[in-house]
Amino acid sequence: MGKRYYCDYCDRSFQDNMHNRKKHLNGVQHHRSKKAWFDNFRDGAAILAEEQIKKPCRKFIQTGQCVFGFSCRFSHMTKKDIDDLKRQIEAERQRKEDPDAAQQSPLRNVDDWLSRREKRKAALDSGSILKEEEEEPATGSDVPPHFLSIPDLPVSLLPPPPGGWKNMPQTEWG
Repeated sequence: MGKRYYCDYCDRSFQDNMHNRKKHLNGVQHHRSKKAWFDNFRDGAAILAEEQIKKPCRKFIQTGQCVFGFSCRFSHMTKKDIDDLKRQIEAERQRKEDPDAAQQSPLRNVDDWLSRREKRKAALDSGSILKEEEEEPATGSDVPPHFLSIPDLPVSLLPPPPGGWKNMPQTEWG
């Protein structure tokens, strides 16, 4: 069968020889797939500028689908999509201008976690019990809440129950 060439952009493989590879790399499908791949990493401002120049695609507005897909020369963005993109660009601009404000998020940060850990460790070493208000809120674990929102986590990645596991099997390995 010989060597096979696999193109990551096109998700295709074919017999690897100079003629086939050159034909594929210069083909329209490969160029479109490569452009679509790199468009995923474009700056929001560049996307917004390009979409504002384009006229809306009538077929996409009427049916919600367009046979041309990404290669359509008309815009498939709704007014809401453009407004969301503008808000995203503005948020990115503010983060660049004031990096200190971006670091101060309402979510927990590492410094808070370390200070709570030190308090717990000191309380355990001294034999005292932490007050209820010093303990974790509703979750009862030290896992950030955005990790708990991931659906269908394997059992090995779930945090232990608040009281720990009741029946620890005694298994000898080796």
